[in-house]
Amino acid sequence: MHMVSMGSVWDRTAEFLSDNLGTLLPIALLAIFVPTTISSNLSGLQPSVTPGTAMLLGLGVFVLALVSFWGQLAVTALAIDPAQGRQASQLATRRFPAALLLMIVMVVVGIVLMIPVGVILAVGGIDLTTLEGSAMPDIPPSVAPWVFLYFLVLLVLGCWVMARLAVVIPSVVGDRLAIGAIARSWRLTRGIALKIVGVLILYVIVSIVANLAATTAFGAVMYLVAGRGEEGISLASVLTTIVGGAVSTGFTVLGTAFLAKLYIALLARHEAAATA
Repeated sequence: MHMVSMGSVWDRTAEFLSDNLGTLLPIALLAIFVPTTISSNLSGLQPSVTPGTAMLLGLGVFVLALVSFWGQLAVTALAIDPAQGRQASQLATRRFPAALLLMIVMVVVGIVLMIPVGVILAVGGIDLTTLEGSAMPDIPPSVAPWVFLYFLVLLVLGCWVMARLAVVIPSVVGDRLAIGAIARSWRLTRGIALKIVGVLILYVIVSIVANLAATTAFGAVMYLVAGRGEEGISLASVLTTIVGGAVSTGFTVLGTAFLAKLYIALLARHEAAATA
């Protein structure tokens, strides 16, 4: 079977980004950077406003997340077929409902997988109805090992499943699929899951470190210069979220383009195996 080289996929990703920068820049700025930055500032306002206003802000954050998701679809469409140019945005719009449906299904599955944790806590004597949204319950020693074990198993399986579903969004865009993109990605990534896990872990670590380094260093300077201000947002926090949004946008575009190029490489491998 033809093997897929991650190094070659990275090279094709870098070549795509450099060759299509003019088309990518408007998408990245308007559909990813702007929503991400505004969303970060809206989230910063939520703790200091009334519950009703916080709900409206939360709705705004959700809508902005949808815009950013559309932007990633547009980058995916362009990376799969750069010849589309600005028509990639139209393809992203057409595939948006199917991609959103797929994401909803995957989120529901994730919520279902968390149900056993609630069952374990309930068996341990914790009244789940008294827990606040962000409160961490005191887990009894009798059930703590079981909770830890379950999360450990979930983490390991989660990494493997994420690798097998790495090209699910490119499959939605490239193969015009919806829920069927799950099976499509599962077939394409057969035999290469461990390589994908390694790349994903490296990507997550580098992106988190880069974002923390940028926002921490820049934020510290801004807070020293402009002060922390009142509760909520301030000039320093806004400028810090702008820097963080820029770094996050860069890594989002990079990761999205890489998965699209990985999809193309896996598709070529699959077709070569089918004709062999």
